[in-house]
Amino acid sequence: MAQEYRLKDISSLADIKDMDKVESEVDGIEGGKILVVYSNGQYHAMSPKCTHYGAPLKLGVVAPDGRIACPWHGACFNIATGDVEDAPALNALNKFEIVEKNGAVYVKGEESAIKSGQRDPVVKCSVSVPEKIVIVGGGSGTMGVIQTMREIKYKGSITVISREPNLIIDRPKLSKALIPDPEKIQWRPREWYQNASIDTVSDEVTSVDFTKKTVATKSGNTYPYTKLVLATGGVPRGLPLEGFKELGNIFQLRDVTDVQSILKAIGEKNKKIVVIGSSFIGMEVGNALSKDNDVTIVGQEMAPMERVVGEKVGRIFQNNLEKSGVKFKLQAGVVKATPSATDLSKVGVVHLSDGTLLPAHLVVLGVGVRPATDFLQGNSAIRLEADGSIKTDEHFAVPGLNNDVFAIGDIATYPYHGPGTDPEKGNYTRIEHWNVAQNAGRGAARAIVHSLTSPSLQSLRPKAFIPIFWSAVGAQLRYCGNTPNGWDGLVLQGQPENAKFAAYYCKGDTVVAVATMGMDPIMVKSAELMRRGNMPTKSQIENGVDIPTVGVPVSVKV
Repeated sequence: MAQEYRLKDISSLADIKDMDKVESEVDGIEGGKILVVYSNGQYHAMSPKCTHYGAPLKLGVVAPDGRIACPWHGACFNIATGDVEDAPALNALNKFEIVEKNGAVYVKGEESAIKSGQRDPVVKCSVSVPEKIVIVGGGSGTMGVIQTMREIKYKGSITVISREPNLIIDRPKLSKALIPDPEKIQWRPREWYQNASIDTVSDEVTSVDFTKKTVATKSGNTYPYTKLVLATGGVPRGLPLEGFKELGNIFQLRDVTDVQSILKAIGEKNKKIVVIGSSFIGMEVGNALSKDNDVTIVGQEMAPMERVVGEKVGRIFQNNLEKSGVKFKLQAGVVKATPSATDLSKVGVVHLSDGTLLPAHLVVLGVGVRPATDFLQGNSAIRLEADGSIKTDEHFAVPGLNNDVFAIGDIATYPYHGPGTDPEKGNYTRIEHWNVAQNAGRGAARAIVHSLTSPSLQSLRPKAFIPIFWSAVGAQLRYCGNTPNGWDGLVLQGQPENAKFAAYYCKGDTVVAVATMGMDPIMVKSAELMRRGNMPTKSQIENGVDIPTVGVPVSVKV
């Protein structure tokens, strides 16, 4: 039963400035806290932590259009309702009535709601209309679609077909923490899908008939659709070199089963492990395995992750992992893998182009992914790009298919409208980020529901978001923006020697991406400024502009 509780740390609402927020303890509830936000002339009381990983929203960014962004990973919530607006959060914030009286500020709510800090925005749903949505794939993009479809009250059937044996998981935790139990990283339990009338099918799609609007699977089943979402993600690349296909204990990482196989091969730990690839997956896996094993990371770049963050910043990550005992062989090519002397069926040595021999009980490949679109090869109704991806419009609809087919996530090349791109058309870009896939799913869901009643998507404003990703490389890296046209300048601030920095990647005088470590909330503030077209220039940052103090423009509508 709801009752009033006094806020210990706020005596007057007038002390809170416009677009500011204050966190307060709740009198009478042990551990209970509330965040009060002043936005657009109104005071709002809500749960104080992001529902994704629990980041304190008091450190977040408030935008004029009534959003608050998480300082860690960019999740955004509607201040008025608590609803999720941007990935990666799934649960909404709880909202509470707030009143000032007798020289104090009170909130009204149930103790359990104050303590829980979040709510599932999807309630039970019964299918009551004939439309059928089929989604191929079981990752972040799919979760964005199905949750949003039910949030916006779509009452038709939803079927998810995924080759993975488990329900949708928090996939970033596979490389960052090597968690082998899918139930520990499931986003939603099976009962959630059942209550939301979402059918889940563990099968592999082998073909799509875009004329008859049906999907065929490996088991021989056929599924008709009204609207189809392709969200199949990526396929880890292998190495077409001697020994890498034939020998055992050489692993790729995509699914929970891969983590299980890696951990089984490690066994009692203290193994010599070679990780091939010094980009995100390779660095995260190397970092996760280094505590109990002898890990060497092999990369072709001058510094880890150089292609994305540059040599200077890549050296920071290298230093972080070297402190944990990880060794690096950089600017190195791999020639072949040869068997173990004690078991000819398994890898024993990795040979490098400079003649170095790296003993290995097991090898993990982190050499990138390609779009998982093999089942569409040769299909005349759809055109695959040179890299195997699918070009979409701004709503993630595939052109030429009557707004009946959408592609999201790793397989989608879409028009990105961030800084440094064509101001009218954007730049077609394929981005392999968890947040991008989920936000694309949310955008596609809105477009699908719109297209069920309107033949055109012209009147629907596309979902505007800036790509955000994060990585565990000895400390938490946060990154926003994208560089489809490359970058030619870097402004590095902070204390990079202590792995505390903000890096501004520039094309000319335009800041196109920002990476930070230990300097929240610069990244998420930059993302909001980019979204609204107000990101300071390279020259301004070099001349001392402080990003956290830059105002978010009220006049800009997004």
